Amino acid sequence: MKRHAQVVLLALMGLGLLHSTLFTDLCLRYVKEGLRPLLIASGALLLLLALAGAAMDKDHNEHHSHAHGHHHHTAPRVAWLLFLPALSLAFYAPPALGAYTAGRSSGSVVKERKKFDPLPATSPLPMTLTDFTTRVQQDRETAIKGRTIQLTGFVTPVGQGGAWDLTRIIFTCCAADARPVKVRVYGPTAPPANTWLAVTGTWHPVGVLGTKSAAGALDVRTIRRISPPVNAYTDDLPLVPS
Repeated sequence: MKRHAQVVLLALMGLGLLHSTLFTDLCLRYVKEGLRPLLIASGALLLLLALAGAAMDKDHNEHHSHAHGHHHHTAPRVAWLLFLPALSLAFYAPPALGAYTAGRSSGSVVKERKKFDPLPATSPLPMTLTDFTTRVQQDRETAIKGRTIQLTGFVTPVGQGGAWDLTRIIFTCCAADARPVKVRVYGPTAPPANTWLAVTGTWHPVGVLGTKSAAGALDVRTIRRISPPVNAYTDDLPLVPS
């Protein structure tokens, strides 16, 4: 790879990072919101390096235009492959993680909790998928029994029998450590995979409520399609009207 091609590569990577962080929310498909400033700084640095490299290359050519046979330093040919991710950043964003990833991963392990605050009287009660599952399996007071719950997530088909999970994918840092949170849905036929939904219903009685034998599952009463949230890789409370 010639020097000028290296400069172009740096510029493409820098522009791609700045495009995905400053002008769109595409970066949130791959990293947490808190890492956006670091990506912006990285993109700006790569662009500055490209500009500096271009200036040095121009100066080098001017000083050696009278010479013949001088040696050109080149990078290995395999370095040309780096143009593929650089072009991808600038012109094509890989799809967000969704049902394909979640369907090939087990549900997240529920963290141990010793104390639960009283549930508000709101009905339906908005909950995250994590809080719902934790209440079902650990709340000895069984405060969730009989309550109408509201959850949001996307559809992940399960097997060939028509079963499906309401799912969220959570990032700890980035897509490399993504983990799904799933609640099994009983009642309606599964919409297409990756469809974002707001659902309401009551706990589906499998196992003993308040113990680890209980399943994170919901008997659904209502179902409504919603737009995917901008930052889809969190297990936030539903922000939709009841």
